[in-house]
Amino acid sequence: MSGFVSLSGKRALITGGTQGAGAATVALFRELGAQVLTAARSQPADLPDAMFVAADLTTPEGCGTVAAAVQDRMGGADIIVHMLGGSSSPAGGFAALGEAEWRSELDLNLMPALRLDRALLPGMIARGAGVVVHVTSIQRLLPLPEATTAYAAAKAALSVYSKSLSKEVAAKGLRVVRVAPGWIETEASIRLAERVASEAGTDVEGARQIIMDSLGGIPIGRPSRPDEVANLIAFLASDRAASITGSEHVIDGGTVPTA
Repeated sequence: MSGFVSLSGKRALITGGTQGAGAATVALFRELGAQVLTAARSQPADLPDAMFVAADLTTPEGCGTVAAAVQDRMGGADIIVHMLGGSSSPAGGFAALGEAEWRSELDLNLMPALRLDRALLPGMIARGAGVVVHVTSIQRLLPLPEATTAYAAAKAALSVYSKSLSKEVAAKGLRVVRVAPGWIETEASIRLAERVASEAGTDVEGARQIIMDSLGGIPIGRPSRPDEVANLIAFLASDRAASITGSEHVIDGGTVPTA
């Protein structure tokens, strides 16, 4: 990848960059020459202080802390990658989702991107250049009613917001794109497979198949790897993708059926 794409001299904020595909994206951006800042509630031992800001991005105050750190440490951002996301909602369909569950999903999967964009895009507009990558999910197209209704709805809202933003800022020199992963084999997904295996009385490989079947199948026969998602994001953020904006790029091993 490094021989094809360069991010040398770019200043990048990557939220959710301490684990999974986020950590892979941070590592790749650094390899490609970018100055990177990431944020989470707690700092991993292997992440240098200069690259990290402790903040709860589900709150306005946390987003303000990160936006201020971007300005103070890097003088602004050339690239913003909104990796933060996830779900803690219980299973049980719509009836299991109360006010607290809906608010939690929106606060994690939608509001941080809105708040950080509002704080940092004016600087990009003033410079006449910048790239914003919103990481959505194929769940906005394939929600699982038993388990992902609120998460899928929040990601759908993020996707619509991203599309609208791309149309607003394209003439001002900014590109806004979406990356929609399917199932990614992260530490969290491995724990999920182990839990499913225990509940179903099978091994981890059997549990992986159960999860893939619940998604309607993954034609390539496996989840995506974190580094594969990072490769796509790095390309889209680079000058190699200079005419790509307003589009969604699915990386799901063929999960979403298309005509």
